Amino acid sequence: MDKLFDLSGKTAIITGGNGVLGGAMAEGLARAGASVAVLGRTEKTVNRQVETITQNGGTALSLLADVLSLSDLNQAKEKVLDEWGQIDILINAAGGNIAGAIINPDQSFLDLDDQAFEQVINLNFHGTYLPAKVFSEPMIESQKGSIINISSMAAQKVISRVVGYSAAKAAIDNFTKSLAVELANKHGDGLRVNAIAPGFFIGKQNRDLLLNKDESLTSRGQTIVDHTPMDRFGEADELIGTAVWLSSEASKFVTGTIIPVDGGFSAFSGV
Repeated sequence: MDKLFDLSGKTAIITGGNGVLGGAMAEGLARAGASVAVLGRTEKTVNRQVETITQNGGTALSLLADVLSLSDLNQAKEKVLDEWGQIDILINAAGGNIAGAIINPDQSFLDLDDQAFEQVINLNFHGTYLPAKVFSEPMIESQKGSIINISSMAAQKVISRVVGYSAAKAAIDNFTKSLAVELANKHGDGLRVNAIAPGFFIGKQNRDLLLNKDESLTSRGQTIVDHTPMDRFGEADELIGTAVWLSSEASKFVTGTIIPVDGGFSAFSGV
C-alpha cells in the first residue's frame, strides 16, 4: 500500500510554493519522496521554503519566476530539467485576489476596478494556463505526469463580493476538465489533470476578512463557519493527503475531477 503513495524518484513543481497552501503541499510532496521545485516571485520566501524542506531531509530547488511570464517559465523548466532531468508533477497553487476587484459592503458591481478585475483573472486563470502549457511539454514527451490545479469553493457556489476571483476559479474548473480530456485522448492514460477545491483556510489575503484583530471571527467568518459542517476553517497541512494522492500511482485512473477539501461546505445547504 505504501508504494501506491510513494513519490520517490518523481520531480514536482509547485507554483506559489512559497505561500501558505502551496508551501504545505510542497513540504508534503517532499516528505512523500518527491524532489520539489518551489516557484515564486519573491526570492526571500522561495528560499525560506526550500530551506525548510531541505532541513527536514527533503530535496528542493528554488525557481524565481512570474507565472504570467513565458520567458520566466521556460527558464524555470530548463533549470528543473538540467537539475533532475524530468518533470512528473505540477501543482498550480499561485493565485489570489486584489483589493480593487473586491466589492466592499458600501459598493456595488459598478464600483469594481476594471484593471484590478483583469489582473485577478490573469493571475488566477492565465497563471494556471501558462505553467500548465510550459511544464506539460516534458510530461507529454514522456507520456506520464500529473497536473493539479487549485480551484476554490468560489467556483462552485456564489461567494459574495469576489466576482473576479470566482470567475477565474470557475474557469480553472472547466480548464481542468478540458485539459484532462485533451491530454488523455491525444497522449495516453499516463497524463492526468485534476483540481483541488479548498474550502476556507486563513491566509494573508483573507485574514482581515475572516478574523478580527483579537482572532475572533468577523461576521463573514462566522457565516462561513456556520455553513461548514466541521465548524471550523481548514489547516494548510490538511491539503497534503489529497495532493499526494493525486500526484501518486494511487490515483492513476483519476482525471478530470475537482476534489473538495472543505470540511463539508460544498455539501451543506445551510438548512
